[in-house]
Amino acid sequence: MRRFVSLIPITLLLLAGLSACGSKSSANQNKTLNVTLADEPATVDPNKDTDTNSASVIAQTMEGLYTYSKSNKIIPGVATKVVKPTNHGKTYTFTLKKTAKWANGQRVTAQDFVTSLRRMADPTTKAQYASVLSAFKNYNAVQHGKLAPSKLGITALSKTKLQIQLTKAVPYFNDLVASKYYPLNTAAVRKYGSKYGTNAARAMSNGPYKLVGWTGSNSTWRYVKNPHYWNAQNVKIHQIKMAVTKDSTTAANLFNAGKIQETTVSGEYVRANGNSKQLHTHLLGRMNLLYFNSKRQTTASENLRQAVSYAIDRNQLTNSVLKDGSKAALSAVPRGDQTNPQTGKDMASEVGNLLTYNVSTAKRYWHKYLKETGKTKVTLSILTDDSDDDKKVGTYLQSVLEKNLPGLTITLTQIPHAQHVSRDFAGNFDINLIGWSTNWLDASDYLDLAAKGNSVNFTNWNDQTYNQILTSAENQSGQARYNGLVKADKYLMRVKGYVPLYQPSEAKLISKQVGGLTYSLLNDAQYQYAYWK
Repeated sequence: MRRFVSLIPITLLLLAGLSACGSKSSANQNKTLNVTLADEPATVDPNKDTDTNSASVIAQTMEGLYTYSKSNKIIPGVATKVVKPTNHGKTYTFTLKKTAKWANGQRVTAQDFVTSLRRMADPTTKAQYASVLSAFKNYNAVQHGKLAPSKLGITALSKTKLQIQLTKAVPYFNDLVASKYYPLNTAAVRKYGSKYGTNAARAMSNGPYKLVGWTGSNSTWRYVKNPHYWNAQNVKIHQIKMAVTKDSTTAANLFNAGKIQETTVSGEYVRANGNSKQLHTHLLGRMNLLYFNSKRQTTASENLRQAVSYAIDRNQLTNSVLKDGSKAALSAVPRGDQTNPQTGKDMASEVGNLLTYNVSTAKRYWHKYLKETGKTKVTLSILTDDSDDDKKVGTYLQSVLEKNLPGLTITLTQIPHAQHVSRDFAGNFDINLIGWSTNWLDASDYLDLAAKGNSVNFTNWNDQTYNQILTSAENQSGQARYNGLVKADKYLMRVKGYVPLYQPSEAKLISKQVGGLTYSLLNDAQYQYAYWK
């Protein structure tokens, strides 16, 4: 009896401890994570997104057949497994999880993927990045209105069986499946039509979080845990508050005040706080570059592109202006994007620096440009975002170009990202500072930016020789394909179809109270893996 009595306070203590742990865990689950985004998304329609901010929102709220693990490896998402293709790499047959559901509790079906990708290929949708479907059987005929979207190489064999047929094997296809081929709730698409994805109320999530409170134009919204997500039990943080914060000083101040737990900061902050354990920097799979409008007489000249390229000291731009770990571009292809299949060496390193700084060469091309245009003075506008980094880069370009190219006046047009994207597609610019982020590690994604017919070739530049080199490369495989891509890169840089500037680095402040946030060349952090420590 004495032994029994003596255990009572210990038992009560253990129960109290377990209760406290449970309360702490519950409190943490209900604790809101506060994070920032650099700019407003333009849409949350997976068929229509072309900008990184829209893609960021979609990645948190949607899930394709595959997804990415915490360590950024491809793993099954809606599909039951990562499948091996048949028919020489041209046929993929997927089985869907029966537990995969939309935020309204409905099953995600094979037809939802068919609805989405047929809609994306349909020319009436005007999906500006439909080219990610270019390897699908009948894609070109569908895009040009010669065949109905129902003829696209995607078929629902049953509610849980989906088959995709390609015209050729695609080495990076699994990344496309994970990052671009999202389903759409068929009923929601029928209900909202072309307005699908224009705000949170007109969209349906099937990923770990639901989008709440985004009106289509506001700068704050929330991600709320989707209780019907098949892996919901492993999503630890129930609510995330997003706020667009364009000024990195403001972002740093909010972080230091404990009001946000993850944000992006500038090079100045990195230089001043480089030893901070809460500061994390990583190179992005992205290239920031200049497009020149080939439809405008003043900006269509190769001599102008050459003059501008040679007049820019990219190392000065990255080391003295950005100061955040960004790297000067060597060619059209970023570091880490493509490797030589025989040697394993990085393509950017093997190709070498094709973008040298040489003021005398710049002036020689500039004088040729003035002579061919019959002018002695020229005023050109550079279009940029109104973000901190774009403002810095724009100001730097204005300074060095006016200094190194006598008679040139540069004006800066700095506008919100969504407006910038609209002007991109309208071709409303002289010179355009854009950034291109890839969804897969393959040089073709950057080289395609200058290809005829590419929907994001905002320059309208068209070089028959380049198109032939690139097409030939993409129709080959292995070492022959790699060699062809190298040839395309060298040609593109020789004629300056566009002018690469730098490969950005991203500096993140992450609260020591938060774990599970990881980054890579391809992917930003996925909040489904985050947790409170």
